[in-house]
This record gives sequence, C-alpha cells and structure tokens, in this order.
Amino acid sequence: MDLFDLIGPVMIGPSSSHTAGAARIGLTAYSLLGERVVKADVGLHGSFAKTYRGHGTDRAIVGGLLGMHVDDPRLRDSLEIARQQGMDVRFEQVNLRGAHPNTVRLHVTGERGTALTLEAASVGGGNIEIHRINGLSVNFTGKADTMIIHHIDMPGAIAAVTTTLARHRVNIANMQVYRRKLGGDAMMVLELDGAPSQADLDIIRQIPDIRSCTFLKRRDD
Repeated sequence: MDLFDLIGPVMIGPSSSHTAGAARIGLTAYSLLGERVVKADVGLHGSFAKTYRGHGTDRAIVGGLLGMHVDDPRLRDSLEIARQQGMDVRFEQVNLRGAHPNTVRLHVTGERGTALTLEAASVGGGNIEIHRINGLSVNFTGKADTMIIHHIDMPGAIAAVTTTLARHRVNIANMQVYRRKLGGDAMMVLELDGAPSQADLDIIRQIPDIRSCTFLKRRDD
C-alpha cells in the first residue's frame, strides 16, 4: 500500500470511486481508441447504475472520453461540452454477472470509424481495473507504464515484441498474454519500467501479425 492508497487522488469530486475512477476508465478508453470519440454507449452496472447522476459518474466518464484527467475542472461541464462537440452519448443500466458493483461497459466509436469495447471497474480510491477489451479478458490497472498490443496468435509474435524492447533497453516488469483461440485474436499487456520511444512503438507496429500497439503512460497521482 502506498500513500496514494491512504489519502486518495487529487480530483474533482464528489467520490473517488464514482468520479475519479470513472474518469480514468473513460480516459483509458479514449487513449486506447486513439481518436476523438463521436459516439459512446455507456452501460452502467450495480452501484454505478443506481447513483451515477447524483455522484457525477456520467460526467466523469464522458469527461474521460473527451480526454480530461481526474483533476480537470471541466469535468463538471463535460456533458455540455460533449454535446457542443457533437458526441452522441447514451446511458443504460446493464447486469454483468459476477462484476464489481462499480463496473462500466463502454462501446465507443471514433471520428475515423474505429470502434472499441471496454469493460472496467472502479475499485476504490480512484483505482481502476480493466477487465475486457473488445471481448478479450485482460487484467491491468494503469498504475504502470503499459503497452497493449492486439495481435494474431502466431508463433514468433511475442518474441518479436520482447526482442525489440530488449534491443532498445526497455525493461518488462510484468507481461500477460490473452487469446480468443489458437491462431485467433490475441492481446499482450506489458507493464514496463519506463516509456518506450515513438520509434520503438513504430517498429513494433510493423511486426507481422501485430494489429495495433497502444502505450498508456502511468498515472501521476
């Protein structure tokens, strides 16, 4: 446990779980999409579904989808800002079996037509856990520099990525690999001891069988 876990995040209130965590989930979706969000279907589960208006969860999620961080004062006005920018946002209550009570499922579409589905939970103190990306089960928090790579499950894909990082002196602190089926869609989640360069990311994106490579800079709480 670190100091942040004890005192909580610097944030726009009222709630670290329902506001700060929700904003981080929205911001993670925005970062993974890699383009301006023009449409968002927001499915709220459990406590999120019951209290999202009173606790500002709706404004926090939309603020994150607009690229706002948890301490951005514009979060309070994010719904109006989204409307002015032409973002189509819809909220609904969903029942996700076995999910944390503060879970949201996002279906977002970008201005270039890219689509992303993300399921994540706000687990307290502004902390989040990402559980699914485009239907693939994952598990990461965003507390570390994190690289998310969508690829085809083929021999050599993982070795090519790790060799590239080693060659450029980027150390892997933790790595998880997920796949839908043998030879099908797969995802690597790598937590790194530092940020790779843009050149490193470009090299990885050129590796055969790599569909996309996104870097999420660690949280500065």
